Amino acid sequence: MSEKGEVDLTGAKQNTGVWLVKVPKYLSQQWAKATGRGEVGKLRICKKGNMGKAEVSFTLNEELTVIEGIEDKTVSAPRDHPFTMQSVGGQTLAVFTENSSDKIALEGVVVQRAECRPAVSESYMRLKRLQIEESSKPARLSQQLQSPVTNNYKPVANHTYNLEYERKKKEEGKRARADKQQVLDMLFSAFEKHQYYNIKDLVDITKQPVIYLKEILRDIGIYNVKGTHKNTWELKPEYRHYQGEEKTDE
Repeated sequence: MSEKGEVDLTGAKQNTGVWLVKVPKYLSQQWAKATGRGEVGKLRICKKGNMGKAEVSFTLNEELTVIEGIEDKTVSAPRDHPFTMQSVGGQTLAVFTENSSDKIALEGVVVQRAECRPAVSESYMRLKRLQIEESSKPARLSQQLQSPVTNNYKPVANHTYNLEYERKKKEEGKRARADKQQVLDMLFSAFEKHQYYNIKDLVDITKQPVIYLKEILRDIGIYNVKGTHKNTWELKPEYRHYQGEEKTDE
């Protein structure tokens, strides 16, 4: 649309009436192939008697009936398309167009609605059957190879964090849980030598799974989350008994 949002209302001034017609998808596709080649078919309007309803039908040009690309086959589109007429009702519908310079124009107000349907024929039934078969095909098909694949595809190297996870998983699997009292004895013996330990060192000392070891440590120890000895464990005051010069600050 233009910057000023201008709309050409010539169609409204001329009180131009237009028809709004719904057509099958294949018919619009065939019309698109005829761009620049003139007419795409003939529209016939017949009225029976003074009070009779108008009978409308569209006949597709014969050269546009060939449809290619369905199941690698060539099928023919039906030529005859009778219209089913419908009332506009209480709606106000209009048709607008936009040209290459983004100019919007009102072509007219819809005075008649209709649906263009193909006449039931052998060619139409064949077309529909092939369309249904095409749409029901799976996106992927297994195919038998007549010769070996010569391209060499190397597997993607495993990510570092996956390798680390597998290593830790194997180590955990090798460690069997010891009796709790036995683990406590090892922990008390270690804390007699040093006041602070990180969890990795305690795992190496006790050879116990990390989760099991932390369960026991929560009963007898304190985990430091800040300060000089951040991320280390030490014994609760009631369990402390250190050797040498390494004493608690309390």
